[in-house]
Amino acid sequence: MTYASPASGPGLSRRALLRGAGSAGGALLLPAWARGADLHHAGIRPGFDEVRGPELALTIASGAYSIGGRTGHAVAVNGSIPGPLLRLREGEDVRITVENRLDEDSSIHWHGLLLPFQYDGVPGVSFPGIGPGQRFTYQFPVRQSGTYWWHSHSGLQEQTGHYGPIIIDPAGPDPIQAERDYVLLLSEFTPLHPHAIMARLKKGEAYFNRRQQSWTDDYPMSGAERRMWARMRMMPTDISDVGGATYSFLANGRGPAEGPEFLFRSGERIRLRVINGSAMTFFNLRLPGLPMTVVAADGQPVRPIVTDELQIGVAETYDLILEPGSAAAYAIVAEAMDRSGLAVATLASTPGLRAPIPPLRRPPLLTMADMGMNHGDAGHDGAGHGAAEGGMDGHDHAAAAPADHAMGLHGAGGMGAAAGASASAHHDMAGMKMRDTTLLPPDVKLGPGIDMVSMAPVDKWDDPGIGLRDVPHRVLRYGQLVALMPGPDPRTPSRLLELHLTGNMERYMWSFDGQAFSAVSDKPIRFAWNERVRVRLVNDTMMAHPIHLHGMFVELVNGASPGHQPRKHTLIVQPGASATIDLTANEPGDWAFHCHLLYHMHAGMFQIVTVMPPGSAA
Repeated sequence: MTYASPASGPGLSRRALLRGAGSAGGALLLPAWARGADLHHAGIRPGFDEVRGPELALTIASGAYSIGGRTGHAVAVNGSIPGPLLRLREGEDVRITVENRLDEDSSIHWHGLLLPFQYDGVPGVSFPGIGPGQRFTYQFPVRQSGTYWWHSHSGLQEQTGHYGPIIIDPAGPDPIQAERDYVLLLSEFTPLHPHAIMARLKKGEAYFNRRQQSWTDDYPMSGAERRMWARMRMMPTDISDVGGATYSFLANGRGPAEGPEFLFRSGERIRLRVINGSAMTFFNLRLPGLPMTVVAADGQPVRPIVTDELQIGVAETYDLILEPGSAAAYAIVAEAMDRSGLAVATLASTPGLRAPIPPLRRPPLLTMADMGMNHGDAGHDGAGHGAAEGGMDGHDHAAAAPADHAMGLHGAGGMGAAAGASASAHHDMAGMKMRDTTLLPPDVKLGPGIDMVSMAPVDKWDDPGIGLRDVPHRVLRYGQLVALMPGPDPRTPSRLLELHLTGNMERYMWSFDGQAFSAVSDKPIRFAWNERVRVRLVNDTMMAHPIHLHGMFVELVNGASPGHQPRKHTLIVQPGASATIDLTANEPGDWAFHCHLLYHMHAGMFQIVTVMPPGSAA
């Protein structure tokens, strides 16, 4: 049966939407190539095709996928992993008809796109989902340009291959000019079913950790430090929940042995659009011997920043300009943050040429700073030296929190006193209070879902990320990002909202403010129409979280001038740290707000943000 899309309009509520999928309609007359391959009779191929135009058709189906000697169940769109590259144009109206040939519900979320909420593609929040054998047509105006991506928001299908890239060409001249334009989509594949992974994480969060400490390893730690970690029931090697022993890391759907090849001529400007479409993996990206210039973050142009390496969190995108020199080939190396494996691609002057692949670097360790123990150094071991490096724009990188007081903003209580107390306290191993819940504001729900409280969270815009704090070369930091064009809303925020990222790593419980989504599904975060809000995200856990708000961009309060704060749809909040953002609530409807680590979201780090329609109050 074919279902029509729900009618658009500001009067359509989430409750009304979820009562039904709409009225029945006739079958769509599409050519065979537009409907996609029947994956029940053919294997899934790596790589992706390109489709463009205002009328597009996508088919979701399942099949077997093989990569690097591993074969398992997968979900693909139009017969490939990743699914097709959607090439859209700013200013056009687009209709995308999606057919679901799975035996379970599915969906597509258009990550980072500004559109009516009923086409955002999150079952249970913005629409009912696409049932087995059904079709759904997304239709919306294209209001932006840049590099984005799409993925399922159903049944952990994102882990199994249900994702793909989006390029939106600008209506006018492109501010980023290059002779060649390539897409590099990073991801992972495992033959394990994602629900099996989730079940094992719940039984023991260290199930997939192959780097647990022992007395015989060669990590540079004293006996006292080892005893301290043991007392806290934590491991400094707990970097990623799932690593290279379980995952094959992919570049455009291909493993390291057969990674994609991008041709070049010496002296050309190459635009490389990098998308992290993985479920759980942060990647550290570099091209040994070739600098990169960052020109866009999450689809939004930024002032050019020359660097040698960057960390790209799950769901982030970066546009890079590369200008190859005299070398015949360059390796594009995307190393998993825990250094358990890598994805590889190649810049080649002649087809078939390859550059040497550097060996995996030593696995990183978590530190006192990752527990919110900041001995007066917000950046920790080397993270604060970015201001002296090339490519900076000379703006002030001071932490944003003191500015809240100057603005006269008042948020949830507790953190001001906590920060002051922490600044004057001497943190030694004997005096650590990792679970001091008196530091939390009163609206955080205390209970078994919280096993750590950051003692001195500060905004660490100059922290390059785990594993990159002591490398000898330049590394991108959020504090370097400056919007190329002025932001659309110069107003000062009218209020401060504080949210805590909370969890219990041993029990694999993840939440906002100590409450999983199941406890607050009917209690959304409410914003008034067109309200300008400052949000402080406090990470009370020892894991980095890529936080994504659907439907709107947020601005990083990173020291750039208010008119040029960089706009992002996803941002990494470092362990034991905070991150302050501004947003304008001008997209009415119900929007998902969550950690983009797939199993963290599934375990409860998910909320709904409701933006009231014009004329309503929050």
